[in-house]
Order: sequence, then C-alpha cells, then structure tokens
Amino acid sequence: KVTPTQGSAPDKTVVDIEVAEQSTGELSVGAGFSTQDGPLADMRIRERNLLGKGQQLELASTIAGKKTEFDLSFTEPYFLDRDFSAGVDLFHTTRDLQTESSYDQKRTGGALRFGYPLSEKWRQALSYNLESNTIESVQSNASRFIRDQEGDRITSSVAQRLTYDSRDSTLFPTSGLIGWLDAEVAGLGGDAHYISGKLGASYYYPVADNWILNFLGEGGAIAGLNGEGVKINERYFLGGNTLRGFKRAGAGPRDTVTDDSLGGNQFYRGTAELTFPVGLPEEMGIKGHTFTDVGSLWGLDDASGAGVVNENSLRGAAGIGISWRSPLGPIRVDLSKPYLEKE
Repeated sequence: KVTPTQGSAPDKTVVDIEVAEQSTGELSVGAGFSTQDGPLADMRIRERNLLGKGQQLELASTIAGKKTEFDLSFTEPYFLDRDFSAGVDLFHTTRDLQTESSYDQKRTGGALRFGYPLSEKWRQALSYNLESNTIESVQSNASRFIRDQEGDRITSSVAQRLTYDSRDSTLFPTSGLIGWLDAEVAGLGGDAHYISGKLGASYYYPVADNWILNFLGEGGAIAGLNGEGVKINERYFLGGNTLRGFKRAGAGPRDTVTDDSLGGNQFYRGTAELTFPVGLPEEMGIKGHTFTDVGSLWGLDDASGAGVVNENSLRGAAGIGISWRSPLGPIRVDLSKPYLEKE
C-alpha cells in the first residue's frame, strides 16, 4: 500500500509504503501421463525465503513408468551481498531405455553452480558437475556397441551457459528472443574425457493479436579427448520432444540388426510454430498450434560395420496441437506425422 503525503516543501512528497510479505513456501502434488514415460506422479516442496534470509531450498521427485527422479537444490541468490547466485544440486535419476536402446540408465551426483548478470539481458552461469553414470540391465540381444559399454563411469566436468533473453515473458512469451551457448569439458578426474558445445536461439514474433510465430534453431557437437571415443550415455539423441513426429531417440544412428538407437555426436534441429486463438474466451487459456520440426543426428566414434546406419539425412514432421493452461497446470496434445524419414 502506497500513501503519498506532503513533504517539507511544495515540490517534495513523502511516500509511505506498507509491505506485507506473501507466503514463501510451496507444496505441489500432481499426476499425469506422458507419451514418453507413461503414467507419472510428482511432488515438489519449495521454500523461497529460508530462515528469512532470501535463500531458496527445493525438493522435487517424479515417479513414472519409465523414470524416477529425485532432486535437492539450494540457492543463495545474492551471494556475498552481490547480484551473484550460488547453489548446490544433488540428484538421483533412473531411466528405462529398453524400448529405445535395450538398457537402463542410472545417474547419481551433484553440482556446484554460480550465476551472474553481464547486463540487463545477458547472463553467465558456471558449474562443476560430478556424477556416477551406470549402464545396466543390458539385454542379451542388445547391440554389441551397447553391451561393450555396460558398467559404471564417473564423470567430472566443468560447464558454462551464456544466455541472452529479451522476451516479454519467461512463461508465456509473445515477442523477443532467447539465445544460449553451452560448453562442457569432462576430464578433471573420473573416467569420461570429452568436450561438447551447443548453440541455439528461439524467437517470438506477434503476427497479429494473439497470433504468435516462433522460430527455434539449435545445433551441437561432442568429441572425445585423449584419444577416447564418446560413450552412449554422453551422446545426443533426437526424437520425442526434440523432434515431434518421431519416437524418443527415433532419429539418428541405429543398429538395424537389433533396432537399438545408438545416439550421435553431432545434431541440428529447427522448429517453426504458429500459436493462434481457437475462438474461445481468452481467460480459458486454450490455444491452437500448427508446427513443423526438422533435424538430423549423426556421428559415431566406435560403432561401424554391417547393420549400423549412420547418416546425416534430414528428418522432418508437421502437425497440429491444442494447449490448455488448466488450473492443474499446462496440458498440451500434438498430432504430427513425418514427411522426411528414412524409408
């Protein structure tokens, strides 16, 4: 509540501001269904003003048919009383990748992270990551390129992300650009030795009232260091959310004898999407979408021979969708069909 009163002179005003702190704690519980992971349930506990010091503590868990995730994070948003965030993350994740690549994956580890603004729109983030990555439950008839990599690996790496963000909203943008440059180097101890990078941008343009056009492009590459090849748990995969119209890990190198996806060392992808009203009241939060996705994934270090497909052919799909900003969270359904795929 803001109350202005006359100051000590006609050209001066005293402004009294009465502030009431809102609740800083959150508890959310949800359930749903993912086309990639099956039925799921999640819980999240978050405190944004821990002990009255403005620190953030969050515990999140997700249990689904094909994955489990547990994450604990702590963030000090103004480390050393400066606009410099510092935090720590701990996580444990298991994924069932039997359908895609005939194995299960388990990741356990943590990260130390730091972030600071370079300007109003530019921000830099740095992190040190340490994790144990396990490839297990490999099927006896799996590709030999996967069977050879079964076991545990320790990854110790440093990473950075540089972002530029001029969007008018981080949740529901209608105009502006967000761009990112990611880089990671592994080999500070541990078993993994590689260098990787990704560059991407997403641009929003309002073509008419409530008609938003979005263009997204991203590309990346990873290469082994010290003469080592890149392992399957370090490679990129394309499909599902990253290339709609294709199954998760449905594009890219594959062992055609076992039909196992092997991942790739280089990729690019692009999206053009138009969001438009469907004639219902805007406050209902229901919108329509039409889109096309294209992309390609290729490159293997140690997988070649009969039956291995490793081509950089372009893949593409187009579709329509509808989204609802429901009281229980966003819901979206897409229907898409490939128009550029391997015969």
